[in-house]
Amino acid sequence: MGNAIDLSVFRELQDTAGADFVTELVDTFFEEAPGMLAALRSARTAGQADAFRRAAHSLKSNSLTFGATALAAQARALELGGLREDVAGDNAAIDALEQCFADAAAALRELRNG
Repeated sequence: MGNAIDLSVFRELQDTAGADFVTELVDTFFEEAPGMLAALRSARTAGQADAFRRAAHSLKSNSLTFGATALAAQARALELGGLREDVAGDNAAIDALEQCFADAAAALRELRNG
């Protein structure tokens, strides 16, 4: 699992919201996050700065809920950086964000399944 998920944040969420509800939240995150990533990439392609920032912000906020701090940090960097002149650099950052999501998703699956 590495450091993809801050276990103290995840456990606190379980203690506060209940394990069953957290399982539902994780499942919803799995359903919605790929769309957020696709929206981010689409906004980058279309040069839509506001949509780019919104997608990055949504992913950041949702990631923080579960303690996916590395994913949140990468999403935050994209949110704050906005669209750059360096399209290839933005695309590489989105690629890295997608890999970070895959790592966080794997760790969340492991935690969800106990």
